Formats: sequence, structure tokens, C-alpha cells
Amino acid sequence: MSVRGIRGATVVDANRKEDILAATRELLLTILQANPTLRPEDIGAATFTVTDDLDATYPALAARQLGWMQVPLICGREIPVPGGLPRCIRVMIYWNTDLPQSDICHVYLREAVSLRPDLALRDVSPVEEMEMEEVVK
Repeated sequence: MSVRGIRGATVVDANRKEDILAATRELLLTILQANPTLRPEDIGAATFTVTDDLDATYPALAARQLGWMQVPLICGREIPVPGGLPRCIRVMIYWNTDLPQSDICHVYLREAVSLRPDLALRDVSPVEEMEMEEVVK
């Protein structure tokens, strides 16, 4: 079995805990939707980074809220490159899967689409807030 990386990113409007958690849950749920055979028990680990302007909470908490209790998670700071996208949350998920890299769907939401326009989703829409609240419950 191989380990494949799934990349994703999103942005938030403000440095507020609720905004960071909601945007991260949306990102993770959209990644799950875009990669339908992905299950938390097949995730080796996930790394989250945030830009320097986000420090209200850890985005990994959103993964815990979705039930990723056994997945090793860590958060860090993104390199502060001049002119970089502000208020950005990024994730790298390490997935144990037999799928080829070409079948992995990466997810960039909101203004983060500008980071990788070549990987912008065409067939998967972001998860609606109502759906997210149901999953969190």
C-alpha cells in the first residue's frame, strides 16, 4: 500500500475561532466528498498550517470535531512569503491507499483556488453549512 498526499486550502474572513473551525470543517468535509473512499482510519497523519494572521485556534480541532480522534494531527505556521495569500489555512493529509496519485482529488476553496487553479474542483461543491452541522453533531 502506498501513502498519498491530499492537499487542500481555504481562507477565512477574520481571525475568529468559529471562522477558523467552520472553514476547516468545510475543507475537510469537501476533501472527504471529493475522495469518497477516504476514511479517517486510513489516514496516517494530517498537517495543518496557517498564515501568521491566524492564531485564534488550532485548525486541527476541526478534525477532532469531525471524529478524527485516532488520526495524528499537528499545526504549524506557513512561511510568511511577501505577497502570500492572507488568512489561509492549508492541510496535507497522508492517506494510506492503493489509488494512484492521479486519482487523488485535492481541494482548494474560496480565494485559495488562486494557489492551485489547475487543481480547482470541477465536480465537487463545498459542503453546505447545514451538512457540516449535522456531521459535527
